[in-house]
Amino acid sequence: MTLPLIAPMLATPGVLPPAAQDTRWAYETKQDGQRVVAYLPGDGGLLLRARSGLEITGAYPELAALGGALGTTPAVLDGEVLALDEEGRADFQLLQSRMGLAHAPARAARLAGRSPVHLVLFDVVHLAGRSLLRLPYRRRRARLDDLALHGPHWSTPAALVGHGEQALRATREHGLEGLVCKRLDSVYEPGVRSRAWIKIRNMRSEDVLVGGWLPGKGRLTGLPGAVLVGQRAAGRLRYVGGVGTGWSEDEREQLAGLLRAAGTDVCPFDPVPRVPGARWVVPRLVGEVRYSTRTREGMLRQPSWLRLRPDLAPEEAAADIPDDLV
Repeated sequence: MTLPLIAPMLATPGVLPPAAQDTRWAYETKQDGQRVVAYLPGDGGLLLRARSGLEITGAYPELAALGGALGTTPAVLDGEVLALDEEGRADFQLLQSRMGLAHAPARAARLAGRSPVHLVLFDVVHLAGRSLLRLPYRRRRARLDDLALHGPHWSTPAALVGHGEQALRATREHGLEGLVCKRLDSVYEPGVRSRAWIKIRNMRSEDVLVGGWLPGKGRLTGLPGAVLVGQRAAGRLRYVGGVGTGWSEDEREQLAGLLRAAGTDVCPFDPVPRVPGARWVVPRLVGEVRYSTRTREGMLRQPSWLRLRPDLAPEEAAADIPDDLV
């Protein structure tokens, strides 16, 4: 059977729905993985497409058996491929070693044996020859649960109806990426970033020391395009990433003057990071940044600038990088 090509519906960044509307929404854990649409034609086969529409089936050979999970019933499923760390939490950095291997079957098979991925399923948009796009989320989710798709490398985690504040708090307490809120009466809108789905990302904030910067381009010529920041680890200043967003125009102008005054030819980071075009400064400026998670090497993921911290001396800034990341 030929299945329709369906682009995944996307969530809009936002906040929890008002308390008075809480029971009109379902809440699912936001996972840090690769969004996929899975096509099961009903002949035992499986085809996976990324959000871009690119076929990526070959990258994840351990998911092949999903193709037979519904017997001869054809289906199109929406989900997320995850790589899990030793604590069972999604690790995007670990997943990156698996992405892009759709045309490298031998390597994909080797990595699947060492670090298998897990596919979490959260929607069904076509089933047994019938489109479910116009059904409300509540009914689609019931259909998905009835399929009982739980296997060695895939599962259907439960969605919680109501209790949004408790759900969001639980994701924070367990160090998870965030929460997706889905309106119970929402239809499936292929390829649309809809207000009927709201994503809330748990962000952390920490103090950092500015040790360098990269010149901006275009309208930012003469201004910093990004600052290079670090934190202490074992008595040295370790580079933890570049921050290129979060400033107003006035703040960027102010920062430019401070960086020029602190310029030096000596890189303050140990070891010296490979950042072409970097300009170094004496690490006396303290800033606060927001970020989502850290990589296993201690680098900040998705950092953005919050503010300068003139109230803090460099020696007071930030706790050390966690020992397990040094």
